[in-house]
Amino acid sequence: MAISQAALRRPMGDYGFTSARGGSRRLADYRGKPLVVSLVFTSCAHICPATTQQLRRGVELARQALGSDSFNVVTIGFDTARDTAQMMAEFARRQRIDLPGWEFLATDTATIERLTADLGFIYYPAGGGFDHLIQSTVIDAEGVVYRQVYGIDFKLPHLVEPLKELVFGTAPDQSVYEELSSRIRLFCTVYDPASGRYRFSYAIFVGLVVGVLMGVAAIWALIGEWRSYRRSRGALAGVPHRPPAGRWRRKKAGLSTRA
Repeated sequence: MAISQAALRRPMGDYGFTSARGGSRRLADYRGKPLVVSLVFTSCAHICPATTQQLRRGVELARQALGSDSFNVVTIGFDTARDTAQMMAEFARRQRIDLPGWEFLATDTATIERLTADLGFIYYPAGGGFDHLIQSTVIDAEGVVYRQVYGIDFKLPHLVEPLKELVFGTAPDQSVYEELSSRIRLFCTVYDPASGRYRFSYAIFVGLVVGVLMGVAAIWALIGEWRSYRRSRGALAGVPHRPPAGRWRRKKAGLSTRA
């Protein structure tokens, strides 16, 4: 876990792959949008298929909330002796995954060694297969490791939230209106556990506005009280001090006020 977490904020190298759909790909081809990277070995009977299905659910949920072309996904085979482009295509077919923006890739051993080092992904042969860290990695649009997502049955917001931050994050060339719009979408796109879906809710934005208005009203009321207090003090300062009426009459008549 320490090795995996140490990969955060690490720039990825540019590596070459063969796509299960045909043709070659480079990691740099996916720059400009967030990228989710998952590593599997195709002969895995349970863990890799289960993790891939949970990733599919997360990807579908994220695209419903963020847009169908808001990010890309790649699944890469790390068992280079078996995980050819043809085997990656067969793995995708078995998992019934044929989504735009999601590619299954094969590569060579040297590339896998460098790629997994960049990702903080650990694996080693065991019992005819592999023991490995169950991890999907979210990479930002500049090719830097942004977040790690762990486990077979990970909670879907663990994947969607970092993607939401990246998709709705501000870009240097955004106008003030675009930046404000992105911020509103970031805070108002919320996960609803009851439905298992993301929805755009104005509740947070409205609550913030109401809170600000209440704060302004409270400050205005305090200013009003302070002004009223100052006026009352000023009125009292302008009234001359007089002794009680009985004492004033006795003094005027030349009588002592003492017994």
